[in-house]
Amino acid sequence: MPIKPSQNEEKYFRELELKARLEKLAKEQETTAKAEKHRLKELHWLHCPKCGQRLSQEHYGKVEVDVCAACKGLWLDANELEAILQGAKSSNPFHSFLKILGQ
Repeated sequence: MPIKPSQNEEKYFRELELKARLEKLAKEQETTAKAEKHRLKELHWLHCPKCGQRLSQEHYGKVEVDVCAACKGLWLDANELEAILQGAKSSNPFHSFLKILGQ
């Protein structure tokens, strides 16, 4: 005569199975989210925010800035303006202009 599992045992194993499925689903969603984030980054990486054309990187002193050949836009990453201001000579008119923008 087979032994019938108790309700508590059935409930316990259902909960284990559900927990395993939820963990698997969470991992799948995380992988999908990472892949989508990577895809979006590749889609926009080094493209001009204004016109969408490819940006080229040029050096201004020790700082590498992104320049759009199509619309002539100049794009700076975090802290690049401060680095340019620190490296520019105070007699340079561009320095005065950047100093106004940096304040």
